[in-house]
Amino acid sequence: MNRGALRAAARREWRPVFTAVRTALVTRKWRAAPLTLGAVALTAGFQIVQNQSWGLGPVRDIGFVRAMDPLWLALLRTPLSLFVPALDLPVWGALLQILLVFGIAEICIGWWRTLVISYVTTLAGTLYARAAIALGPGGVLGVKASDAQIVDTGPSAAVVGLAIFLCWRLRARWTMGAVIVGMVLELVLKDNLAGKEHLAAILAALALCAAAAWRDRRQGGGPSSRPGIAARSWSGAPPMNSSSRRRGPAQRLS
Repeated sequence: MNRGALRAAARREWRPVFTAVRTALVTRKWRAAPLTLGAVALTAGFQIVQNQSWGLGPVRDIGFVRAMDPLWLALLRTPLSLFVPALDLPVWGALLQILLVFGIAEICIGWWRTLVISYVTTLAGTLYARAAIALGPGGVLGVKASDAQIVDTGPSAAVVGLAIFLCWRLRARWTMGAVIVGMVLELVLKDNLAGKEHLAAILAALALCAAAAWRDRRQGGGPSSRPGIAARSWSGAPPMNSSSRRRGPAQRLS
């Protein structure tokens, strides 16, 4: 594939989302992604607090998730664990992931769907860790018992799940394939619990894609001929067209 064909493929995959994000940011500014800005502020706040001499204990009590913890406690902590940066990774990576992926998702599919997908995919990783430890290191999907003590926090599983769902909605098939291949290569190069949790998040996101496709078929709303934009948006809003873009903020992508 030559350079021109690559540019054309990139335009087909990402022009709809680029147009939607740019229009939303120009017309609504910070109001286009309040959830994302709140998530960035919460993550930065957790980072500051947990690095204080008095702060690690409270953050651990409300946001640290480990497979060795009781299941009810892990489920209670999972929503906030998404915004607690991993202690062994630079915080700017988590902030950048949230700002970009959460921001695009919030503009394209709405804040509450972004929140649901991020929670479901994070929860899939959390539950997988328990199953993998039960399987033990002998199986392909298992891990060693000592991994039960690993603190499992951060937005990475949610970011991977959101990326998969967005690529499916926007029909960015090459990008979706690149994300999946990248996660598989990550696991091959560094076989650890985090890498396997990312694959669990991908499977959870694909299940959500299948559920959304089934819902669309039941409602009789087939995709339009324009890549990435369905005949009716997933949020229930009318489809985007040239006149609606001239009148005001872009409608959310389906």
